[in-house]
Amino acid sequence: MAERQKYKLNVGKIDEGFVIDHIRPGRGMMLYNDMGLNKLDCSVAIIQNASSIKMEKKDIIKVETSIDNFNLDIISLLDHNATIDVIKDGEIIAKPTLPLPKEVKNIIKCKNPRCISSIEQGLDQIFVLTDAETAT
Repeated sequence: MAERQKYKLNVGKIDEGFVIDHIRPGRGMMLYNDMGLNKLDCSVAIIQNASSIKMEKKDIIKVETSIDNFNLDIISLLDHNATIDVIKDGEIIAKPTLPLPKEVKNIIKCKNPRCISSIEQGLDQIFVLTDAETAT
């Protein structure tokens, strides 16, 4: 039986925007939706299960718009090992760090249907990080 040939995926370089890299495999679409990237009127590339020396497999998101309007807490909350490259004129100009947020507001929703924040629509959904080691 012939060994499967590995193919390299080449997604073009972006001139201005940002790249979210080192996303755990399978988390890319969740991040895409939770960040509201599905509502943008710009190019967005989602690469799933890309080969990675560091992680074996990873997801990548490339977005051709400014990062200024995005809440980066969403990224660190969903995958605190993800990295960001900010691109301008085709070059990486910044690599912001993504510390775990101590508190998140209106990013995730309580799954308990009896939770007061699910019943009272005007209440903010606020969650506090209790253990940075386990990210819970």
